[in-house]
Amino acid sequence: IWTFGAVAVTTWLLVMLVLAMALFRRHLAETSRSPLQIDSHQERRLIRAVGSATALTVVVLIALTIGSFFAGKSIASLSGSETVTVRVTGHQWWWEIRYPKTDSSQAIVTANEIHVPVGESVKVKLDSLDVIHSFWVPSLAGKRDLIPGRPSELTFIADKPGIYRGQCAEFCGYQHAHMAITVVAESREAFDAWRSRQDTDAAMPTADEERRGQAAFLGTGCALCHAIRGTPASGTVGPDLTHVAGRRSLAADTLAMTPGALAAWIADPQSIKPGAKMPRIALSADDLNAVATYLGSLE
Repeated sequence: IWTFGAVAVTTWLLVMLVLAMALFRRHLAETSRSPLQIDSHQERRLIRAVGSATALTVVVLIALTIGSFFAGKSIASLSGSETVTVRVTGHQWWWEIRYPKTDSSQAIVTANEIHVPVGESVKVKLDSLDVIHSFWVPSLAGKRDLIPGRPSELTFIADKPGIYRGQCAEFCGYQHAHMAITVVAESREAFDAWRSRQDTDAAMPTADEERRGQAAFLGTGCALCHAIRGTPASGTVGPDLTHVAGRRSLAADTLAMTPGALAAWIADPQSIKPGAKMPRIALSADDLNAVATYLGSLE
């Protein structure tokens, strides 16, 4: 993508340069001779210039087409060698992430953040449960549409460790612009450690404030929409919150994961992300702080 971008920028600059030269030369010509006078030598030079530019354009397009073909062929060759499979489901306006297991045990479920090992082939299975979305992480792979009822997949390799930002690339409603996704590429050891943590149930509350927060969470509408493994909360409408505090952001990268942002999101999500399916829950100030403290302990 960077090569294509560089070629496009270079082409644009050359076009602007030639246009400026043409306008300048025309101005000089108009002041030195009659408009009806034709300079045969200049006409031949212009024909050669236009012909050369056309030929160069054709060569560049052919080179880009060949490069695109071999890049696509290289990506397609990754299929079948995947060491990690991730299932991504699009919702308005967040991403559900599942790491299925080969045995019958429960899959690892998280939201808006994919962890992958560096240098290993990763298969991403895509689907949508509401409208058309599009999964696009520009630095890792081309975009792929998520069409309800028509599962698709793509394969990529993260060559370098780092954090890669992605975005829904198909307009999907009011909060389309706030439907980002993050891919965290890390060493195999760090990935295995992360997956091991995600595979555990939520930590039991140890402080009084955390216990009060858990009781408030389970006693309100929160538990009807969200799941927290190890508790009676088993909702599937919103993201799984078993390890919510271990994520980098909230609401599909709308807010950074901080205690203040977490409390603000719980208090009034509609003021932050209007149209989101999470309603405002009537909580007292003490209960709000307790719920935020409890969720902030779920790493």
